[in-house]
Amino acid sequence: VQLVESGGGLVQPGGSLRLSCAASGSTSSLYAMAWFRRAPGKEREYVASISWIGDSTHYSTAAQGRFTISRDNAKNTLFLQMNGLKPEDTAAYYCAAALQSTKKYDYWGQGTQVTVSS
Repeated sequence: VQLVESGGGLVQPGGSLRLSCAASGSTSSLYAMAWFRRAPGKEREYVASISWIGDSTHYSTAAQGRFTISRDNAKNTLFLQMNGLKPEDTAAYYCAAALQSTKKYDYWGQGTQVTVSS
């Protein structure tokens, strides 16, 4: 599975961004997809995940209530709508994919930078 993120950028505090992640390859074998982020000097952090079949979603405490994860199965695309952005949301955001065979996030995109600053 190949993953390509887009949609990052510079936004002011309180603003919004929508990240996208286009998946290609063995997408018929997808189990779940997720967003992670890594801020400078910090370890990678889980943000949100969604099942590829069904409507199961999960969020980190930091993302709950401000971010919404969704998907378009027909276009094999994952989204992350981020509202009410804060400076502490500044990070490189990565999408990840888990296949039915392992149910582990073994596939990663290259990341897209989100910077929240005035």
